[in-house]
Amino acid sequence: MFLAHVYTNRRNKLKSLVNSGILLFIGNQEASYNYLANTYHFRQDSNFLYFFGLDLYNLVGLIDLDEKKEFIFGNDVDMDDIIWMGPQPSIAEQAMQVGIENTADLSALARYISKAQEQGRKIHISPTYRNTHLIQLADLFGVSHKEVKNFVSVELIKAIVSLREIKEEIEIEEIEKAMDIAYDMHTTSMRMAYPGRVEREIAGTIEGISLAKGSAVSFPIILSVHGETLHNHYHGNVLQVGQMMVTDAGAETTMHYASDITRTVPVGGKFNERQKGIYQAVLDANMSAIEAIRPGIEYRDIHFLAAKVLVEGLIKVGLMKGDAAAAVQAEAHTLFMPHGLGHQMGLDVHDMESLGENFVGYDENTKRATSFGTAYLRMGKKLKAGIVLTVEPGCYFIPALIDQWKSENKNAEFINYGLLESYKDFGGIRIEDDILVTETGHRILGKPIPKTIDDIEATMANKI
Repeated sequence: MFLAHVYTNRRNKLKSLVNSGILLFIGNQEASYNYLANTYHFRQDSNFLYFFGLDLYNLVGLIDLDEKKEFIFGNDVDMDDIIWMGPQPSIAEQAMQVGIENTADLSALARYISKAQEQGRKIHISPTYRNTHLIQLADLFGVSHKEVKNFVSVELIKAIVSLREIKEEIEIEEIEKAMDIAYDMHTTSMRMAYPGRVEREIAGTIEGISLAKGSAVSFPIILSVHGETLHNHYHGNVLQVGQMMVTDAGAETTMHYASDITRTVPVGGKFNERQKGIYQAVLDANMSAIEAIRPGIEYRDIHFLAAKVLVEGLIKVGLMKGDAAAAVQAEAHTLFMPHGLGHQMGLDVHDMESLGENFVGYDENTKRATSFGTAYLRMGKKLKAGIVLTVEPGCYFIPALIDQWKSENKNAEFINYGLLESYKDFGGIRIEDDILVTETGHRILGKPIPKTIDDIEATMANKI
């Protein structure tokens, strides 16, 4: 964990943003995956980590704005726990490490909440994403699980977003550590992408790198020669020459900060001419978007800039036609890139997504689109210095989507459907980097991971 003053300062800032009541932060519990004692690797709730720092299950953090007190509720270990886990610091000792003096057993939490309810005081919670949270909160509040949502506080959500989205220097340092691990993961993936290898061999190897150097992967690895499926977690294909292999993978540090990188490489180490044309179109979109990042510009505008550059590249290879700006205005590009350009990143790989994407990526001035493709843009609002976000344009050849648009003759003035038929076996390409918005522009985080055609081929020549 960070030093105690980091968490104290964060809580003090939060207290200045919410008027009154009780702020309740439910830490995560252990989760079983096939029987009770066989649990997944524990991952603490990110909001709890941000404000309370303790990476231990069955804890609850509470900030009483009216009484000006802060609490950690949790139970000290008993002998059964010690037998299986070894000696553990007391809850009071751990709480002091994050600047909190008041602790109590979990049984005291229900009495505290009940008294506050009797006094008519407001209790603020963030949205729940685990059923165990929902059950715990329903019991605490004495309501049905369907009524827990009534305690979700927009005031608290907006306060958390305003704090967590501006990264402290110590947070950026942690993300850079995750980037160092991602460098090893992705360069290893490139060097293993040769014919005859099964995808799971590569996926398993690079997940092992993350486990050895950090705490885990930051999300289940996406690695596939069928990159046209955007979140493809199947790893059973055997690699063949002529295919493109997408690796979308990131690491999580021991402090739980994330990286999120995507690279796409030709199986066998050499791009053919058809692959070069599509790859360069995506790379140009990636680099143009990064270059445009600065405070004060809407990320939605950068999304459409990347789309325009992608269309220009597809016009060069004959898959699209006409005016690139007009094609983007008509959203013809969404046949090839039916997703948004990126998302915020930090303690969560999709940072703060549990709070609701529209609170994180949008605001009163920037509203989310509802049209196909553009509606998937997770981040649209104006950028601020301190935000970390991904830039991940892609180009995908999705046979079912191509068939649907072709049958409707959709955007035929911009799409060369005749040539497109021959690309149905292509797969997909995505190129993703992690970017810090600075006071004057931007900084690409981490050691540069090969992404030009020449650099990828040179890296892959050192085959594993």
